[in-house]
Amino acid sequence: MKPRVTARQVVLAGVLVVISAALYAGHWLVFRDAHHIFIYMLGDIAFVPIYVLLATLVLARLLTLREQRSRRDKLNMVVGSFLSEVGTKLLGWLARRDPALEDIRRELVVGRGWTKREFDRVATRLHDFPFSLRVERPELPGLKAELRGHRDFMLRLLENPSLIENEEFTELLRAVFHLVEELDHRAGFDNLPDTDIAHLQADAMRAYGRLVRVWLEHMRYLKDRYPYLFSLAVRTNPFDPDASPVVTAHAKH
Repeated sequence: MKPRVTARQVVLAGVLVVISAALYAGHWLVFRDAHHIFIYMLGDIAFVPIYVLLATLVLARLLTLREQRSRRDKLNMVVGSFLSEVGTKLLGWLARRDPALEDIRRELVVGRGWTKREFDRVATRLHDFPFSLRVERPELPGLKAELRGHRDFMLRLLENPSLIENEEFTELLRAVFHLVEELDHRAGFDNLPDTDIAHLQADAMRAYGRLVRVWLEHMRYLKDRYPYLFSLAVRTNPFDPDASPVVTAHAKH
């Protein structure tokens, strides 16, 4: 939709032009120096392209960057809410059932001194890492009950327009919500065939891989922007077997 020029804007433009013309006319009546008027008028007109350049490129770019940062902050608030409510606990539950985790666990113990290079290296490793899961049949009812309790919360997150900005997190939410629906549609798990149990494990795997990547990127964001939140995230790292929220002499915050 093209922006419409309102009658009020037209009137304002006309008033400004009239004021400018009146000031130039007053200058001529007082000093009777048209040459001086046109020299400065030409100088002002010559500056217009530079002003347009500054306004459209420099200022517009600064405003765009500020808007992007604002959108990123809002999105990460949503991601942080998800991880606090359900994501971190679910990640810990799934990680404990990953027989391949020991091959990468140490690299996921994020340190306070991590640099961009270290986050990039681990993110690259995660992209091709062969995660696996071994969820036993008796464990599925507990997983179902846990996720079912967060169903409404995740539905509200899916309705958030900020998710458009982050495809990875959107796909994670869809994967987790799909797992919830799959579990919810089964009254029990004792009599399910092994093929169906394998199907549920594949659904959990889909959510698991995306959850690890989203968690790592959120850790990167917290380190850059909110050190005090990053401190708590480090102390509750689901991949660190020694993690504890209790601040000790060795845990600076």
